[in-house]
Amino acid sequence: MAYHLKEVFAPKLLHTLRHYSRAQWGQDVLAGIIVGIVAIPLAIAFGISSGVGPTEGLVTAIIAGLLIAVLGGSKVQIGGPTGAFIVIIYGIIQQYGLTGLMIATVMAGILLIVMGLARFGSVIKFVPYPVIVGFTAGIAVTIFSTQMNDFFGLGLSNVPANFVDKWIFYAQHFTMNGWALAIGLFSLVVCIFMPRITKRIPGSLAAIVLATLVVWLLKEYAPESWNVAGLQTISDLYELPHGLPAPHMPSLQLAEGETFFTLIQKLFPSAFTIAMLGAIESLLSAMVADGVIGDKHNSNTELIAQGVANVVVPFFGGIPATGAIARTMTNINNGGRSPIAGIVHAVVLLLVLLFLGQLVGMIPMACLAAVLIMVAYSMSGWKTIVGTFKHRNRDLWVLLTTFFLTVLFDLTVAIEVGLLLAMVLFLMRTNEQTHIRTLHHEIDPNEDTDIQLNLEHLTIPDRVEVYEIDGPYFFGIANRFDDIMTHVSGENYPIRIIRMRKVPFVDSTAMHNLSMLIERSHKEGITIILSGVKTHVLHQLQTGGIEQQMNPKNICPDIRAALKRANELLTDIS
Repeated sequence: MAYHLKEVFAPKLLHTLRHYSRAQWGQDVLAGIIVGIVAIPLAIAFGISSGVGPTEGLVTAIIAGLLIAVLGGSKVQIGGPTGAFIVIIYGIIQQYGLTGLMIATVMAGILLIVMGLARFGSVIKFVPYPVIVGFTAGIAVTIFSTQMNDFFGLGLSNVPANFVDKWIFYAQHFTMNGWALAIGLFSLVVCIFMPRITKRIPGSLAAIVLATLVVWLLKEYAPESWNVAGLQTISDLYELPHGLPAPHMPSLQLAEGETFFTLIQKLFPSAFTIAMLGAIESLLSAMVADGVIGDKHNSNTELIAQGVANVVVPFFGGIPATGAIARTMTNINNGGRSPIAGIVHAVVLLLVLLFLGQLVGMIPMACLAAVLIMVAYSMSGWKTIVGTFKHRNRDLWVLLTTFFLTVLFDLTVAIEVGLLLAMVLFLMRTNEQTHIRTLHHEIDPNEDTDIQLNLEHLTIPDRVEVYEIDGPYFFGIANRFDDIMTHVSGENYPIRIIRMRKVPFVDSTAMHNLSMLIERSHKEGITIILSGVKTHVLHQLQTGGIEQQMNPKNICPDIRAALKRANELLTDIS
């Protein structure tokens, strides 16, 4: 099949601009402004919680948001930093520093581009839902745990990254700041109840505006006896520059005996996790958006756009980015129907970074912690987990395994083991759905589909045994079938018919086992007859050399022809 770049990379912006109207321009600009305002607190919060800073969060939202809008395969996707990356970013920084994060993000971007060019967009969609729910819930719990320091105003530094160690550290150094807790609780209340008052103003934005105003009033006018100095704001911990940072190359400091290649080897699992998370989250977001606006995104183009964004952003100090479901839905709900809205959203964030840095610096840390606690709650998917518990099937074990590995170890291990466990369970289910029957004496044609129905049963001659494979013929079934055939005496049954009318496909293990069976049977004086082989399965057998091992007369179109052939062979034997 010929490879055409246009099939995998066709940005929606180019398609949209061909039929663009002034009315749609107005709706897109308004939607872009609103989603840009919504993205401000989230970008800042994600940047800080990831272990970098507010500037890095805003820079990521600006550059990645712009590139994903311009190059992406969805009309309405809004890109930027998301909560899913917080855990993996924090772990990389602690182990390898900011340089390690930059290298891992660029590697993840390259992997995403390769996935898109290799047309893996549709494959990513087949990641099992219990795996997604498991590691998303695990991320939510981890995000929640990282916010306790700021929410309670503990003022701790060098908090361990490990979940268990982190909570032990909290317990050993728990000295609560009452003002921080009060601001955090106030922000939570605003986040929870604001949507019930009006849905036009996001709860997180309202919480940040009100909490910032309250903290400013307290710091300006509260008496010293109230001791509000311990209320930390962003400017107390971070320096906000005025404008985008200049692009820069990392200063690479390798450990003794370490080479750049060994560093890449160490970072590859983290880069793979970032790429998988980015691919899954962005394509899920695009699929949800398609259902709302009645469009169809190009998944391969979307992966390439995400990849380009993650290659570029690190050189400006940014962090990994992907499509954000909440911001994408905000865009749609406010009338955004083209990538122009995503571009406007990036411009709004740039203006904030350029001209409102001082106001951003006044946001209290406890308020940001409350916003992220709400993000964690939204991500948790607790209703889905409760529903899975009710069914108590194998999916529950996949979900729980992925969840606990995410919380107690890390996302890399969780995704790898979760996917492996899901595949094993899928193979087990497929194996259970495939049945092997052994038939003697007669066959009821009313149960058949490869012969014309009649009322007379078909007689199986003596010394002929019929085996029917009902379902996929792959390595699990191939080994089971091989065991069955091995224990049958060739003296009693010199002719064996294998009915394959219900076999939709065969794999290489099945073909190998079938080839060995034919070869072994030939040495033992046993004749194998194949019956009802589907056309595409027969082509696989021809390609695999099975047909060359057999007499062409022993490959029959249906069981009637196979039984007739068996009678002919019995006559020859006699």
